[in-house]
Amino acid sequence: MLDRAFAEAFAAEWIAAWNSHDLDRILAHYEDDFQFSSPFIPEVAGEPSGKLQGQTAIREYWRRALARRADLRFELVSVFVGVASVVILYKRHDGKLGAEQFEFADEGKVVRSSAHYAEIGR
Repeated sequence: MLDRAFAEAFAAEWIAAWNSHDLDRILAHYEDDFQFSSPFIPEVAGEPSGKLQGQTAIREYWRRALARRADLRFELVSVFVGVASVVILYKRHDGKLGAEQFEFADEGKVVRSSAHYAEIGR
């Protein structure tokens, strides 16, 4: 079972990694074969299911996403703790809210994650 200290440390480092725009730092939180879903995947990666698997595919998607949004920055709003999952609520660079849900392996790395947005728009 996850504890609040782990969740808060993970959230702080995840936000800092994204704000650094360093893909290696971002991907260090994830298992090699993790699964990711986002409503932006069809547009940015051309995958109509909205789902990608594995660091290679997701690295390329996130590389494209960061190239499109040089101003991307997140601000932590809240952290929710589950048994083996964490949800991070954050404010995006455009002032809109986002939330990401993370499921963890026993070793503390993410095996599945999904992004959610209060509003989809550019």
